[in-house]
Amino acid sequence: MQIGPYKLRNNLIVAPMAGVTDRPFRQLCKRLGAGMAVSEMVTSNSLLYGSEKTKRRANHEGETEPKSVQIAGADPKMLAEAARYNVDHGAQIIDINMGCPAKKICNVMAGSALLRDEPLVTRILEAVVKAVPEVPVTLKTRLGWDHANKNVLLVARIAEQSGIQALAIHGRTRCQAYTGDARYDLIAEVKQAVRIPIIANGDITSPEKAKLVLDQTGADGIMIGRAAQGRPWIFREIEHYLNTGTHLSPPKVAEIHRVLLDHLDDLYGFYGELTGVRVARKHISWYTKGLVGSAQFRHAMNQLPTVEAQLQAVNEFFGHLLQQGQHLQYVEQDQEEAMAA
Repeated sequence: MQIGPYKLRNNLIVAPMAGVTDRPFRQLCKRLGAGMAVSEMVTSNSLLYGSEKTKRRANHEGETEPKSVQIAGADPKMLAEAARYNVDHGAQIIDINMGCPAKKICNVMAGSALLRDEPLVTRILEAVVKAVPEVPVTLKTRLGWDHANKNVLLVARIAEQSGIQALAIHGRTRCQAYTGDARYDLIAEVKQAVRIPIIANGDITSPEKAKLVLDQTGADGIMIGRAAQGRPWIFREIEHYLNTGTHLSPPKVAEIHRVLLDHLDDLYGFYGELTGVRVARKHISWYTKGLVGSAQFRHAMNQLPTVEAQLQAVNEFFGHLLQQGQHLQYVEQDQEEAMAA
């Protein structure tokens, strides 16, 4: 798959997720098989460019190319300025957010709320493409605002005419958020209607589902978000399955322990100890969710205030797992909660 001048190693892309797809997570997913990773969204409000959060979100030092930055906002001029700012600070691809369903984003008419104003969509896309002619601009969107207003086909045509070089579509409306099933038939319609690369997103949780979505939509690539949380090796599993039709052996306890420790080390270095410990908690929770004894472990983990305490707890937990065998043992969620009670 190719976006602008960048030929990706495969067609598997990490979805932008606020509070998740920071530089450590993007790098980890790329090492474990993703062809590209999109940053968590960066504000278009120039007053916030100097904030520590915005600086971290725009930090791409040492990151594998291409470096894709998602910008969010509702004002064409401000979004154009944000695109230029991020390109000046290392972005090689600019992605525009028209898919976020969060109320705090939609309440300021950004994210998927923009789908209710097609003329504004046109002005935004044209302004951003014109602002950064030297880099490709991509778009992430949804099927529409609600069941009665699925306008993704029109938005896709606007995107193509505006110079957007790839379009990612989450197969739900804004009002669905993450409920119900993703609709792949409408993504297939878009693929037939435009010539730019189409990336399918939504409910892709396994190698088999990835192949099914690619077959059903004819999409050029797939985008994976929540399924990669605590399971970044899903990209190599999907890549292997698409290439061979066979499954990789699941990772062993020792490898997952090592991956988690490397991830934590990157988080502590990136955020510093205070923030790093807080950010690490959710990742540790995702890595261990569903494992035997993990509910009690996760509850205790949330009380630990230091790097040393976190690492000791992680090492003890995985050491105990390794004593039980080389492979992970999962339990059902209700069993897990009952064991922790």
